Amino acid sequence: MKLFFREHLPLIFINIIQIIFVLTIVYLDGYTNIPTAIYCLFITIFLLSMYLIYRYLTHKEYYKRLTATSYELTDAVQQLGNAPIPEALTNLLKSQYSQYINELHLQENKRANHLTFINQWVHQMKTPLSVMELITQDSDDENLRSIREEAEKISRGLEMVLYAARLETFEHDFQVEPVSMKKVIDDAIRENKRLFISNRVYPEIHGETIIVESDEKWLVFIMNQLITNAVKYSTGKAQKMIVSIQENSIKVQDFGIGIPVSDRKRVFHPFFTGENGRQYRESTGMGLYLVKEVCEKLGHQVEIESEIEKGTTVTITF
Repeated sequence: MKLFFREHLPLIFINIIQIIFVLTIVYLDGYTNIPTAIYCLFITIFLLSMYLIYRYLTHKEYYKRLTATSYELTDAVQQLGNAPIPEALTNLLKSQYSQYINELHLQENKRANHLTFINQWVHQMKTPLSVMELITQDSDDENLRSIREEAEKISRGLEMVLYAARLETFEHDFQVEPVSMKKVIDDAIRENKRLFISNRVYPEIHGETIIVESDEKWLVFIMNQLITNAVKYSTGKAQKMIVSIQENSIKVQDFGIGIPVSDRKRVFHPFFTGENGRQYRESTGMGLYLVKEVCEKLGHQVEIESEIEKGTTVTITF
């Protein structure tokens, strides 16, 4: 209603000026028949009122939509009225909506093709890595051991790429069921056993197992990221890390270099490496970000506490 009056305020103002102007001319011309003048004034105001009422009734939905603060996107293609301007605007919105939907489908197809390519590429890269690991796994040669370690780093990087790509279609790639956290921790430690040995940092598991409703595959991914960080930032400073199983949470604690205060609020941001990342060139800044994203999608809570030169503790609460 306010928009309607704002739009027609100039018309109302012009009509008032016109009425005053005409009545003034008639008066100055010596015509003093007041009842007739009042009758003419009434007819003019009546016709103007009828026009405004008709205009409002035929454009009511049009003005209502223009003043709506929020509505569903599909509302944009609903008919705004049968008057020329609302009908023209409806046709314009339908055309733009159709173009938007076509562009959206195009981008979704591109994203799906990109995700398929990433998945295929990661699996193709894993094949030569597996061959390299088979060739070097039983060798005591220093060079072959170095190759094996680098191959393991590449393998972990490929896993991160694969899981980051799957995160976009997370709702199609998870299964909630009762999961033993002791098994998840054991699997993660087993997958990283060479990382522990090469960095001379060894895990301790405290507490009994708990059963949580979650996705085992994604929980193993989370533990892998936390364990990798704990080992990487403890190398040369501490010889152990602790995984504590509590009543409704898991704590991964290291005794490494810790996180500077200025970086703690941003450690879950994508690609943020911070001061430690500049010191450890292998940091991608994606590990904790992916952990945070996966935890939110699974309905878990992740918190981090750290102190310089004393270590870092990451807590996953179920």
